[in-house]
Amino acid sequence: MSKKTYIFDAAAITVRKVTRSVWTVLWSILRVFLVSVSLFIVIYLILSLVLSTDTEKRLRRENRHYEKVFESIPEKQELLSESLEILVWKDGRIYEEVFHTKAPVVDPVGSLEFLFGADTIPDGKIVTYTTKKADALLKTAGEVDAAFEKIYRTMGEKGFVMPPMSIPVKDVSYPQIGASEGLRINPFYKTEVVHHGLDIIVPQGSPVFAPADGVVENVVRSSKGDGNTITLAHAGGYMTRYLHLDEIFVERGQRVKRGKKMATVGMSGSAYAPHLHYEVKLDGVYRNPVNYLFGSLEPDEYPNFLFMSINTRQSMD
Repeated sequence: MSKKTYIFDAAAITVRKVTRSVWTVLWSILRVFLVSVSLFIVIYLILSLVLSTDTEKRLRRENRHYEKVFESIPEKQELLSESLEILVWKDGRIYEEVFHTKAPVVDPVGSLEFLFGADTIPDGKIVTYTTKKADALLKTAGEVDAAFEKIYRTMGEKGFVMPPMSIPVKDVSYPQIGASEGLRINPFYKTEVVHHGLDIIVPQGSPVFAPADGVVENVVRSSKGDGNTITLAHAGGYMTRYLHLDEIFVERGQRVKRGKKMATVGMSGSAYAPHLHYEVKLDGVYRNPVNYLFGSLEPDEYPNFLFMSINTRQSMD
């Protein structure tokens, strides 16, 4: 039962019951609400400003640590940039001393630097140059079409034998391609000598695979000259040789299938560094091995391989 309140009315000399209006009730409710909200705010401020949870303490410590670290970041970044520039310069110098050519860029045959000065060239000369270039490309395209037609005819002839067309090592990119056929600087005598074959620069111990079916014609184990070598005879008069090997896993007279692991890369004999010296012969005549790699390369990869093989002046053996 609700409690009733009475008051004494002196004027009327009587006692009467106290009645509350709606506004009085609403004001009481509002006053209680405001007091409650005020108490909540005060308690929250006390808890947030005075007391801290373990998580808040940890976060404050981390923030103070990050503030100190951030101050040293610009200095470290500048130091790393300078160190990187020095490393790039040293790498370029070492590459030039070893191979007598500039270190390869991201895409040596895809550079468009010649276009940077196009705004200083008269329009007439640009049109003339472009026209001549287009005519030359059309002529080259015709020659390529004729070459493909010849290839298709040859492949369709009776008795055609596919030459070895694979790279004898896996996961090779164009910066690992060294000197190919022609006059190259010998790393030991520093004079130009005829270099037969292709230098493929891979880590010591990398497996060497047969690029095509064949028969092991010869196996030589030596610490001089060509070092440990394998000679494979293939159908059609083709022959491939592998020089400066480390371990050899095949024997003379053994038949091997394409992809057979025959040896590992080393630096036996007169080798400047671990690499595979790969040779291709047709009817006893040396051929440029770069022209026998199409089975392992995409069309856009071959120009870079060819570029590196031509422009690398120093051989590795």
